[in-house]
Amino acid sequence: MRVAAGVGPLELAEYQQAARLVLRHPLVTASYPDKTALPLLRKWARQLRADFAEVLGYTLVSTAETIRLRRVQDTLDTTRPALTRARRPFDRRRYSYLVLTLSALGRSGSQIALSELADAVAAEAGRISGLGMDTGRKADRDAFVDAVAWLEARGALRMADGSAAEWVNDPERAEALYDIDREVVAAVYAPSRVLQHLGSVTELLNGTDRDAPAQGVNAQRRLNARRARRLVLEHPVVYYADVDPGLRGQLRSAALTEDLERLTGLPVERRAEGVALVNTGQRLTDVSFPGTGTVAQAALLLCARIAGYLRHNRARVEHLPAATAAERLAEAARRIDSALPDRGRVAGLLTGAGLAETGDFAGATPIPAGAAMPDAADAGGETETAADVTYPFLSEMWLRAELRKLVGEFGSGMAEKQVADPAGLLRDALGLLASAGLVAQVDGGVLVLPLLARYRSVTAQLREPAKP
Repeated sequence: MRVAAGVGPLELAEYQQAARLVLRHPLVTASYPDKTALPLLRKWARQLRADFAEVLGYTLVSTAETIRLRRVQDTLDTTRPALTRARRPFDRRRYSYLVLTLSALGRSGSQIALSELADAVAAEAGRISGLGMDTGRKADRDAFVDAVAWLEARGALRMADGSAAEWVNDPERAEALYDIDREVVAAVYAPSRVLQHLGSVTELLNGTDRDAPAQGVNAQRRLNARRARRLVLEHPVVYYADVDPGLRGQLRSAALTEDLERLTGLPVERRAEGVALVNTGQRLTDVSFPGTGTVAQAALLLCARIAGYLRHNRARVEHLPAATAAERLAEAARRIDSALPDRGRVAGLLTGAGLAETGDFAGATPIPAGAAMPDAADAGGETETAADVTYPFLSEMWLRAELRKLVGEFGSGMAEKQVADPAGLLRDALGLLASAGLVAQVDGGVLVLPLLARYRSVTAQLREPAKP
């Protein structure tokens, strides 16, 4: 089926704008992300629903006041965290308070006072070992109001009276009253599975494809095609060496390029090492690279230094293989699953007493949902594995030394607080480069990935201060 089959050439740009909008903001309400978003998506909801289901396996759910895009998750992704009022990523405490706040709102009426909501969340948090919430501590009140503000921004809560900021500073004298939009609350949190039944975080991944009955070769190729499109759409770059052979054939197909370009209006760029959807004009992401700010500037300058060093010293630099997507998923799942509570007899009832007692799968490596056995036709006869591909390794010592040189040369144009903490600046810069698919962080340093070569010719110039 052709993407946007019912869309005329004069309306295609608007349709693509709507597609990019809901991909960037999977929850759209009357006020979030702005007042123009919901009417635009309502106009194209039917066509988008059909295209997302066929091309990506996504489900578009619309109600009177919301549009919700339910994605199929193929991997664990830490690049799109919830953000605090100060634009910092949520920590575990804030995520916990957010979930408990949603639970309390589900049992509330049409309005609720902030102090009443805080007491309800504190009561539930007190039952969770290691969490707790003391409304007498400002740090806990700050974390709680960050969760409330996140919901308020999306229209689940609307301020009717008072001030949350004043309540944080003086809960004895200040108060805030919120109207509750129950429809938005229900749209924010609608899990596809009962979470108590999960034995591993990987069971949250790719539920649609994984739960399908065994199918033939053509059906499996269709599922692989969807997964390949999702990879390109959801990640800055997809390297062929990072995926199984069955997906490499789909990533190289002309149909993938045609479908994604027609859906998003963005060009697909294919190189020898992989494929990427080029996000021209930052129309599909809230994290841009190159970007503004000290961290982004330091990261870009570091790219140029790395590329220049490798150009002249590649033969002397050690090359190492990078972990594959499956290996990264297994490691992330291991860390997360280690924090799951031991549910004892409940787990036995849910998973089967025999398996719970013998632990036959206790050491099993999670397999990415939707992954298929290699298909020679799709793989084009390739036998190359990730272990055959190596990347230049640069040590943390070398990176620290180069960053010090950059700060010495360009520090006057950077934020003083970050320049004063070079270790923190390097950590943040490498984190940004890793999220953009330019490096892979490993013990003791980084592996330089092919996409970084795009920035080998970057030059920088300090702006002269304006004369009085």
